[in-house]
Amino acid sequence: MLESPPLMLDIRANLGRVQEAVARACARAGRSSDDVLLIAVSKTMDAERVRMAVAAGVAALGENRVQEAREKIEALGRPVPWHLIGGLQTNKARDAARLFDWIHSVDRLELAQELSRRAHSAERTLNILLQVNLGDEPQKGGVAPAETKRLCEAIVGLPGLRVRGLMAIPPAAPVPEETRPHFRALRELRDGLGLEHLSMGMSADYEVAIEEGATMVRVGTAIFGQRAPVAKEKS
Repeated sequence: MLESPPLMLDIRANLGRVQEAVARACARAGRSSDDVLLIAVSKTMDAERVRMAVAAGVAALGENRVQEAREKIEALGRPVPWHLIGGLQTNKARDAARLFDWIHSVDRLELAQELSRRAHSAERTLNILLQVNLGDEPQKGGVAPAETKRLCEAIVGLPGLRVRGLMAIPPAAPVPEETRPHFRALRELRDGLGLEHLSMGMSADYEVAIEEGATMVRVGTAIFGQRAPVAKEKS
């Protein structure tokens, strides 16, 4: 019997610890862990490491950049759904609509219309989330909370798209508990729109996010380890 390489064992152990933490957070909130999708954020990780994560049992993969994801999808195929969790330029909508199953970062009508056109042309249906800028931070993408309903109503019904929920990256906080009000606000906004999913919470604060109703958490370093810096993707 062949032994697993050390890196594979590390990823498997890390994934197990995160899955246990998800289960504990769900128990505290009186929820089933089946209600929370753990997305392994594989940005900057090479295809072989991502392959190991899939073998270890990750249920979904998240990427920030279209170009990087394209290379991995071409190498690995679609063993699990691929989620685009980073910002998306309209001129990359064609590739995004072809490559991804879920897009978490739709924050303007122009982008949604282009994704719709590309997905419909490719005879695909994309699951999309509307990204909300909870902290009114200019360096982050996202629609303002007060404008979310208007954007949702404008997008619902576009061919090739299914609006499934909301996503946010709250303002950075020194301790996870300080993000709780932001997660709660996103949940209340989602509930008011009658949508299903909440993509919120990352490696530092996903347990609090789950307690506040997250249905998707985006966890990278807690599964893969620390990342190397990467150059900015070209326009």
